Amino acid sequence: MNRDSLKLASVLLQYPTTALFEGLDTLDGFARGTDPREAREGFSRFLTWLRATPAEQVAQHYVRTFDLRRRCALYLTYYRYGDTRKRGMAMVEFKMAYRAAGFDPTDEELPDYLPMVLDFAALCPRGEKLLFGHRADLELLRRALAKAESPYADLVAAVAAQLPRLGRRELEKVTAAWESGPPREEVGKTLGYEPFAPPEYLSGYAAAPLEATR
Repeated sequence: MNRDSLKLASVLLQYPTTALFEGLDTLDGFARGTDPREAREGFSRFLTWLRATPAEQVAQHYVRTFDLRRRCALYLTYYRYGDTRKRGMAMVEFKMAYRAAGFDPTDEELPDYLPMVLDFAALCPRGEKLLFGHRADLELLRRALAKAESPYADLVAAVAAQLPRLGRRELEKVTAAWESGPPREEVGKTLGYEPFAPPEYLSGYAAAPLEATR
């Protein structure tokens, strides 16, 4: 996998700050060097939209898309499990992967937050394996963003382009989850959904430079 591509996707999938717009030239440079071609083209389309759209409109679109659309949440376990007890069990996989790599909890985000997972995958093979294991969840997010006609669909597609294609059984599961939507069983904080991320790098990933992945 191209680790620069993963880091770039992580940066672009976070809330658009002033620093993001100030660094567009640098981001363009990284995008031009990414592989495969499908990823490079996806990054290019997104960055073209980012340059052509006022910062305030980009921020509004981000909130409408990721905060107000249930199917477009940036949490990988949400699509299959919603707010159910099964999601609590799925979170354990993420926590175990972070801890096995020597990272400690922080209160930044939940462990399945996609930008965080992408940063983790850009750092070590354990992160790549975790991302591979949630290929179907990425496809559900990509479909939801495409249906919403969001430019952010290009970013998720750019990540997916670096992962194995879904097999027949996986596609069947994706189709079933897509048709039913995330389960709605409500649970409280008793499931242990405490925010979780590695220290230093992941706890500050919003400001981490792309050079960190080289």
